[in-house]
Amino acid sequence: MSGERLDSEWLRGWCEQTSAELRALVSSFLKTHGFPPGENAVVLATDESHKATDAFVDLTPIPSDLTTLYWVICEVSMPDVEHGYFVHPAWTVAEHFREYGSVQIDDEPPAVVFASDGGGCLFAVAGSGRVWKSTTASWFDDFEVFASSVQEFLEQIGRKAAGQN
Repeated sequence: MSGERLDSEWLRGWCEQTSAELRALVSSFLKTHGFPPGENAVVLATDESHKATDAFVDLTPIPSDLTTLYWVICEVSMPDVEHGYFVHPAWTVAEHFREYGSVQIDDEPPAVVFASDGGGCLFAVAGSGRVWKSTTASWFDDFEVFASSVQEFLEQIGRKAAGQN
């Protein structure tokens, strides 16, 4: 999959499927766990989030798959899927970029942090398209390969939302 660009039509299908999986998760969550679920949702892009994406692109060159992602999705919140997965909105990513800069990973082009998990670990996408996960809750520690692409990253968290590993 590495080398292929994220397709917006595939992404729209992922949004529909994952939203359905999250609705199923939420409908039985209270009975299964004994407490109410958090806010689990795939939020589609809006005019406001498109403006934030444009402003982020003007701020720094970002991997093209991240631009495609933000033209379809504003953000993803899955606090009740495993330990939680969150794709941050473009305005948050831009704010973090201004504060912390890009992430330097091995011989990769600079990477942009765009997501996190419930434990505070960060996910960054590099110019190569690979998605990296921090080994600790830090912008400055080691990162390990998590997925070969943004699409594979989304496929992985989508399977987890469906209760598959």
